[in-house]
Amino acid sequence: MPPLLYLILSAYLIPISQCHPNTCRSYCGNITIDYPFAVQYGCGHPGFRDLLYCINDVLMFHISSGSYRVLEIDYAYQALTLHEPHMSTCHNLVLGSRGNGFALEPWRAPYMNPAADNVFMLIACSPRSPLFQGFPGKHLPCRNVSGMGCQDYYSCPAWEMMGHKPLGSPSFFGSGPPECCALPYEAIRGINLTKLQCEGYTSAYSVAPLRVHGPGDWSYGIRVRYSVQGNDEFCGACEATGGSCGFASDGIRQLCMCGDFNSTSNCDSDSGSSFYHLLLPPFIMFMLSC
Repeated sequence: MPPLLYLILSAYLIPISQCHPNTCRSYCGNITIDYPFAVQYGCGHPGFRDLLYCINDVLMFHISSGSYRVLEIDYAYQALTLHEPHMSTCHNLVLGSRGNGFALEPWRAPYMNPAADNVFMLIACSPRSPLFQGFPGKHLPCRNVSGMGCQDYYSCPAWEMMGHKPLGSPSFFGSGPPECCALPYEAIRGINLTKLQCEGYTSAYSVAPLRVHGPGDWSYGIRVRYSVQGNDEFCGACEATGGSCGFASDGIRQLCMCGDFNSTSNCDSDSGSSFYHLLLPPFIMFMLSC
């Protein structure tokens, strides 16, 4: 073998244990990170790549609108619970358009979205906000979601600093838009405070079948439902043969990681040689075939 080719092969044929661990399951603090998620590149489902990061035992969720702390991953119900420090609660209003809101990259939308029972309440929006355009008079897009809405939220202690008028008073709609507008995520497909010209927001979700008595007992945060689309038979077959589910360097093709080799199907169907065909560039494969 020519010396140059030997050096190139030595660089590419790194022991697999250094490239891909035998399992992609890991932990960040007290949160288990398992398929379809991962913190190692190449692990998990490609639709969730570059999403989670473990920083000083704190699991962070990163999308185009910003970073959020992950409080919980519920694999049984396929949901994540996120916390955003600049989001208002019942005891604290955060204004100045400092909040992240929530907006996904278009390519992520098929895999995750805020839950249907998650309400976003936009606070102190401008009359010129796109939120209120095309809705004359009292026909505003604001509405309750899973029994949660602004009328109850106004009773929170945090609103004492706003001096708001009770929703439904005779002159309320005539004086401009409401100080709070509750919406489900799918109504506007993105919570961007700058674009919507709003000073702040809050988000709460329903934990069915529990029913709480008021906004002081609501669960504040962003509840995101996720799906890998379909039954994901590839990963099921991979794990059934002792492999770990991952994806190739193109960030698209799924791979089954089988300890000392990778497979495009499962650990029982390929030999170790299949891994090198996935890893080596075409020009090296050509040189080896000569």
